[in-house]
Amino acid sequence: MSFETRAMVCAHHHLYSSLARGMPAPKTAPDSFISVLENIWWKLDMALDLETLYWSAALGAAEALCSGTTAIIDHHESPLVIDGSLDVIADACAMVGVKANLSYGITDRWDNNALHSRVSPLSPMTDAAQQGLRENERFLASGGRGMVGVHAAFTCSDETLHSASELARKFDTGVHIHVAEGPDDKDAGARLEKLADKNWLLVHAVHLDRHLEGTIVHNPRSNMNNAVGYAHPTRFTNDIALGTDGIGADMLEEARLAYVRLRESDISSTPETVWGWLHTSEKYFPEIVNDTVTWSYDMSDSPWHAAFTPGIRCVDVVVAGNTVVKDGIPTQFDMAEIRAKAAQAAKKLHKKLI
Repeated sequence: MSFETRAMVCAHHHLYSSLARGMPAPKTAPDSFISVLENIWWKLDMALDLETLYWSAALGAAEALCSGTTAIIDHHESPLVIDGSLDVIADACAMVGVKANLSYGITDRWDNNALHSRVSPLSPMTDAAQQGLRENERFLASGGRGMVGVHAAFTCSDETLHSASELARKFDTGVHIHVAEGPDDKDAGARLEKLADKNWLLVHAVHLDRHLEGTIVHNPRSNMNNAVGYAHPTRFTNDIALGTDGIGADMLEEARLAYVRLRESDISSTPETVWGWLHTSEKYFPEIVNDTVTWSYDMSDSPWHAAFTPGIRCVDVVVAGNTVVKDGIPTQFDMAEIRAKAAQAAKKLHKKLI
């Protein structure tokens, strides 16, 4: 017997990474978190063009919908195609029928055709960071749903961090930023302490050394994959949400992993704690109360059942009264076409990485 629940939200995604699957291995094997960024993700985002970005976002959004996730908070970076990039992602999500909160990740790491792993806090804001700031402002001013994105404190000057904070206040929104994900950003707490606000999204917070205002977004699978350590999100009093950091948007599976990781650190922990995290980010999409998911298991609304029952899958998805997934198949778009177009785009993208 199936069972119906409210649809889910992915509180931190990188839709631009959907085409990373099968990408060529880096010429230098990463041996640290910063080398993962330098040799994989920063090369990938610099290889994007607007066409590959569209199909990457479309694929990621479509897979999210088929997993029962009808809303995504996305954090985007494409240093060589900044202008209009948020509109491309918004169009792809709209085509699929997924609600999206978008931001461009401002950074000073790329300037004058040079890549910088770490940026001095006292450095002036680069032209690239100013361009990213303008893209956030343009999108928000046009009525787009979003936040002001910042890559991370260690790749931004103080001027850039302050400018992002001011822009967020201007539009009465928050800053969406990676915080102390790895040891290279361990000073983030001190640098952000006087800037962070309650409507900020503090992503990862693995090495955060103090309380910051905002919602912590926990990404257990990504943290494990990058070997940055366990975030212990419950050590803070902040609200906690769940994200995937670009590794799909199957939030039921992410919650299972988050529970196991939490339980490993604290034997007294229960699934109810993690299932509460799934609902935190609903505040960014109040209309999600009208979205429902029918699951293949009749007790999938119970955290204890969902945490230990393998193979629970999304069967139907209804968005605002419209059935958009029926028996696991999307009704508003051709999934085979999206996968085919995404595969073509991936080949084009991967050639740039060889």
